[in-house]
Amino acid sequence: MRLKGKSALITGSARGIGKAFAEAYAREGATVAIADIDLEAAQTTAKAIGSAAYAVQLDVTDQSSIEAAVKAVEAKAGGLDVLVNNAAIFDLAPIVEISRASYEKLFSVNVAGTLFMLQAAARSMIARGKGGRIINMASQAGRRGEPLVAVYCATKAAVISLTQSAGLDLIKHRINVNGIAPGVVDSDMWDQVDALFAKYENRPKGEKKRLVGEGVPYGRMGKPEDLAGMAVFLASDEAEYIVAQTYNVDGGQWMS
Repeated sequence: MRLKGKSALITGSARGIGKAFAEAYAREGATVAIADIDLEAAQTTAKAIGSAAYAVQLDVTDQSSIEAAVKAVEAKAGGLDVLVNNAAIFDLAPIVEISRASYEKLFSVNVAGTLFMLQAAARSMIARGKGGRIINMASQAGRRGEPLVAVYCATKAAVISLTQSAGLDLIKHRINVNGIAPGVVDSDMWDQVDALFAKYENRPKGEKKRLVGEGVPYGRMGKPEDLAGMAVFLASDEAEYIVAQTYNVDGGQWMS
C-alpha cells in the first residue's frame, strides 16, 4: 500500500502500459483517473479495476480538455498527487517521405500534450500546497536516432529534456518530475509499429517484432507489467530525493 491515500491521473490509460500502471496504482492504495480520449474504453477499464478507478475523458491536444480533466480529479478525489504522462502516438517514414501532418500530429500529442498536461497538473499541485509526483513516459527512442523513426525519436528526446527542465523548476514546490524510458514493449502500439516496418522494410508482418524481441539482452520484449514497478516507485515516498531523472526499463537495451 505504498500509494495509500494518493490520487493519480494516468493519461492514455484505457489500455496497454497506462492500464498496467492504473492496475498497479490501485493495488498500492491509490485512487486512479483512467484518462483517455476513448471514454468508453476508459470506462470499461475503470470498471474492471474496481472502485479505486474512474474514467475521465481527455484529449491531450485540447487545452480545455486538459483543464477539465484536472478539475474532474480535484472534484472527485480532492486534489491531484500523481500525474503519469503516458498518452503518445507513433509513426515512421524515411526522412524524404516525412509529412508535415505526421510531424505536427506526433509533436502535438507526444510533446505539447506532455508539456501542457504537466503544466496543468503542476498548477493544481502548487495551489494545493502538498507537492506531488509527475512521471513522463519517454522511450529508448529518445536516447538515439533511428533511420525510419526520426520524428518519434525527436519527440521522446524532447520528453527527456522537458523532464529535466520541469524537474529542476518544480522541485522548489516539492513536485518531483521524473521519467521512464521503456524499450520495446509488446502492446497495441507495437502491432502498429510492426506493420509500418513491414511496409518500409519489405518484411512479413510479425518478423520485425520477433527480431527486436530476440535482440533484447533479457531475451524478450517487455510487457506493460514490467514497467509498473518503476511507475509505483517514482510515485511513492521512496522517490522523494529523485529529481529530473529518466530511468531505462528496457531489459538491458540501453545503458546510461
